[in-house]
Amino acid sequence: MIFLADFSVIKPEPGLLIWTTIIFLIFWFLMSRFAFKPIGAALKQRETDIQDALDEAKKARLEMSQLQAQNEKLLTQAREERTAILKEAKEAKEEIIAEAKERAHAEYKRKVESAIQDIENQKLAAIVALKNQAGQMAIDISEKLLRKELSNKSEQETYAKSLAESIKLN
Repeated sequence: MIFLADFSVIKPEPGLLIWTTIIFLIFWFLMSRFAFKPIGAALKQRETDIQDALDEAKKARLEMSQLQAQNEKLLTQAREERTAILKEAKEAKEEIIAEAKERAHAEYKRKVESAIQDIENQKLAAIVALKNQAGQMAIDISEKLLRKELSNKSEQETYAKSLAESIKLN
């Protein structure tokens, strides 16, 4: 502390000023040699890293926008495909329904025609059976009448001759 007692900032001594300047220059030289260059290199490296990070962020942003555009395009395509598939499915459904209706109508017509044919066949069979029955009844009645009228032998022979002549004439 003894050395500081005479020291005055307002009036520095020339020797102190020279030694302070020399020490400052040595300090400055050593700092520039060992500290400023590595600090400058570190700052330069940091600036490069920051610029690279900004460039990569810009590139990533650009890629994201491209991906987003691509996703929108894919989404639009998917919607179009979905619409096309739904349209095809609807057309197929309508086609299947129309085909089923057509087959059902054809089956209906076939069954109706078959039923009409069956009714017609049964009607004809009933008419034939009725005619046969009527013919059989007529024969039975005729036979009974003839037996009653032709009870004697001479009348039977006369009637048989007349029938034979009428058959030959026709």
